[in-house]
Amino acid sequence: MESLDLDKSAVILAGGFSKRFGSDKGLATLLGKPLIKFVLDAVEGIVEESLVVVSSIGQAEAYSKVLGSKVRVAVDKYNVRSPLIGALTGFGESRSEYGLLLSCDMPFVSRDVLALLLEICTNKNAVVPRWPNGYIEPLHAAFRVRPALEAAEKAFNEGKFDMRSMIEKLRGVRYISTLVLEQFDPELKMFLNVNTPLDLKRAERILKGETKQTLRRRL
Repeated sequence: MESLDLDKSAVILAGGFSKRFGSDKGLATLLGKPLIKFVLDAVEGIVEESLVVVSSIGQAEAYSKVLGSKVRVAVDKYNVRSPLIGALTGFGESRSEYGLLLSCDMPFVSRDVLALLLEICTNKNAVVPRWPNGYIEPLHAAFRVRPALEAAEKAFNEGKFDMRSMIEKLRGVRYISTLVLEQFDPELKMFLNVNTPLDLKRAERILKGETKQTLRRRL
């Protein structure tokens, strides 16, 4: 891992299979804009480095063409497709002390919430949203990069490829209730993943509705 010379980064995972979607989700367009750009735009100004993790050289070339030279693209370190491998790769490439870990297919991520997660993460090893039923959102969370990388490596070496196994190996994890996050996003749209073409259509309807509401307010 390189020496740390930045404070905050965003690691965005784009190496999934996209089986249900049928094509690369991150590059699918929503109202003319690639899904991953919604995430990148949300983190702009609150992190100093954005890193996109993909699963192959071909995918890296496709993302680099779309995103340009401002965004670093890294290829998964191991030929095992799982969020844990993406986290392991991204945190290994990061030059920051703290990092957001995000999925590429969440067009409604909230800049305010992401900034809050990073702020709360100071002197913690992770801040992870948690639903009332105990379900956690590790791909919408903030981590201290080095401890998170070490935890990911330990989980991987034990043959565990799920994010919960990584988080269980971290000390100093703070869980933040989704009930608190409703203050920023009452419908918690920030957690909406685009997994299928129907999800994309739903996201399009939501965005069009928000645009109409904004226009009405201006009038």
